[in-house]
Amino acid sequence: MNAPSPQWLAELGKSPNSQVALESIVRFFGADTGTLHKLGADGLLRLVAIVGKFPPPVMDAIGTIPVGKGLAGLAAQRRGPVTVCNLQSDTSGDVRPGARATGMEGAITVPCFGGSDSGEVLGVLGVANFAPREYSPIETVSLLECGRSVAVVLESTQSGPAA
Repeated sequence: MNAPSPQWLAELGKSPNSQVALESIVRFFGADTGTLHKLGADGLLRLVAIVGKFPPPVMDAIGTIPVGKGLAGLAAQRRGPVTVCNLQSDTSGDVRPGARATGMEGAITVPCFGGSDSGEVLGVLGVANFAPREYSPIETVSLLECGRSVAVVLESTQSGPAA
């Protein structure tokens, strides 16, 4: 995989909404699903965009996520990427039972940094595949760059359920 070009990243930050931005990212990474959460002032991550279909119990679980819980919550808490090659067989303790219900295997979540100093966690971006997948260092850095671009979109996005 090639890293995203600066021009593509700039265009990503100009996406009309978080759903369009997420769809572009999922395509770029050849992923099967994706989620984008916005961090609220109350410390909760709220789903603002999703690509893919999930069972209702999974949707209930990922709609609002506390920082520190699940892959998205851990990425926000750790201020860094959380990656799992196979959600179904992971023994790290990072994968919660609800994540296994997605049917996904390879997954990565990253914080979306932005704000006045470009260092504030504004949300969390995640992509996943049905097959096991290890994300390379280039892919991890690329997804972090996408997160920075998407942070611009998140700043103008209302928190709440994805449409």
